[in-house]
Amino acid sequence: MLWQSDDGDERKSDAGFTMIEALVALGVIAISLAAIGSLVASNVRATRRVDDRLSVVETARGALTGLPDRSSLALGDFSGQIGDNRWRVDVLPFRADFVDPSRATQWVPQAVVIRVESPTGQELRVDTVRLRSAAGDRP
Repeated sequence: MLWQSDDGDERKSDAGFTMIEALVALGVIAISLAAIGSLVASNVRATRRVDDRLSVVETARGALTGLPDRSSLALGDFSGQIGDNRWRVDVLPFRADFVDPSRATQWVPQAVVIRVESPTGQELRVDTVRLRSAAGDRP
């Protein structure tokens, strides 16, 4: 761009950026990239945790659906592995203040505890109750 001074002669203005302006622009870009990189790394970690959690939940569901039917679900424990996840199922007598074990009933409640652990150390515990027919207990 050309400028004219008061006395009528033309001269060129200072064109371009100064070194300080360039350094400030680079600093702003570096800070922005660092923030974006931190956000991306955080999202990757969160995605891995969610994926690991989903894998553990699916393993627990698989162990639960693989349980024997009511009539053959015996007290005790058994374990296994699905993929990289280890699982364990404990079948215990159900104990509660409102259940009288001496009272004759058609159904016997059993506590079922499913524990799943992933290779990363994430654990899941599912407690549930299944009813077994008391007729199967009688000779």
